Amino acid sequence: LVSFPVPSDTTMHAAACTFTPVRVPAAFRARAQPSRRVSARAHPRLVVRAADEEVDPDEVLMDCEERFEKSIDAIRTNFNTVRTGRANAAILDRVEVEYYGAMTPLKTIANATTPDAQTILIQPFDKGAIKDIEKALMMSDLGLTPGNDGQCIRLNIPALTADRRNELAKLVSKLGEDGKVAIRNVRRDAMKSIGTLKKSLGEDQIKGFEEQIEKLTGEYVKQVDALVTKKEEELKKV
Repeated sequence: LVSFPVPSDTTMHAAACTFTPVRVPAAFRARAQPSRRVSARAHPRLVVRAADEEVDPDEVLMDCEERFEKSIDAIRTNFNTVRTGRANAAILDRVEVEYYGAMTPLKTIANATTPDAQTILIQPFDKGAIKDIEKALMMSDLGLTPGNDGQCIRLNIPALTADRRNELAKLVSKLGEDGKVAIRNVRRDAMKSIGTLKKSLGEDQIKGFEEQIEKLTGEYVKQVDALVTKKEEELKKV
């Protein structure tokens, strides 16, 4: 230890202003290490190596079926947005509103209820957005005229005319075709993944997996056709 003379108060004050920073103990420096390890896990090269791993054909089939199910769920949701002669707030699910410069789903900025069988009541969380909501409803394919009282918007659901039923049936058919396109895209991706295994699997095995994918695709396409038929019948009954 080295002894130093005790300085005066003035000297101590000056010394404090020019004090050399104390070396940080190694224990504290070591705490910074985990952040470097975390960043290493997120390095893009790790993703590349994962993508290069051999494809498991069973996982391809499972993923294929899972995506088919999601496509069917999306079709059901879209069909719910097609109005019939009864009030149903789900018909607003596809309506988007320009809110603060961004297209925003109506259901995230307003509450929609059905006080009776022929009325949908829309109550904005932000009353300043009521004009934008009204505009979005008028520009949508709902074919309804919104009533705006400054506090909420009412949509009166009239009985469907024959012409309107035909228009909605065409919309249902189009939504069904869009769903089939999504299913075929899943099929294409699955076939492509199976095709990468030609070097590791025999020709008969590859053919077997492709046949399973084709069978699944056919089953889900039939489900889409059944949903379209059911919705068209629903429109005719109203």
